[in-house]
Amino acid sequence: MARNGSIMSDGLKYELAKEMGVDGIVANEGWGGVPSKQCGMLVKMAIEKAEQAMAQNFVK
Repeated sequence: MARNGSIMSDGLKYELAKEMGVDGIVANEGWGGVPSKQCGMLVKMAIEKAEQAMAQNFVK
């Protein structure tokens, strides 16, 4: 669990932000500057990555 009590680590959030191209917004304005649509997409991507990781662990 991340240090602030959230499920996603800061590293994962920044990785996803970079993949989506909103890392500049995060750097300049913080997470509050990211539009809600992109935040929703970040959550969706995080869920997909978690599901993929779980599926890989299940197959092993």
